[in-house]
Amino acid sequence: MKISGKSIRAFIGSKNYTISRNFYRDLGFEEVITSKNMSYFHIGDFGFYLQDAYVKDWIDNSMIFLEVDNLESILKYIQNLKLTEKYENVRLSRIVFNEWGKEFFLHDPSGVLWHIGKFNSKEL
Repeated sequence: MKISGKSIRAFIGSKNYTISRNFYRDLGFEEVITSKNMSYFHIGDFGFYLQDAYVKDWIDNSMIFLEVDNLESILKYIQNLKLTEKYENVRLSRIVFNEWGKEFFLHDPSGVLWHIGKFNSKEL
């Protein structure tokens, strides 16, 4: 038997759970509260679990890659949200070009690093 699945969902922590929940809702994710200390955030069929838990080394090393079709439009959308002005510690980069494709970076209020990118090849 081979392993098959329906989704894969990361667990990420938050330094301030309320602020992180607001940030992800402002970013455009829908929230489903799963317990007092955890919510599932999703856009369509994909998402992640946000926990009311903070371990500095864990958060500082958490990275998520979000693949998108139109990178430039997504960057412009996020820039227009002015999240870097609304939330302390949120950082947003310009587009970086790599051998495999292009991406930009978004740090959430706790420091979780999001790579938002588009691949040159469908094989990645």
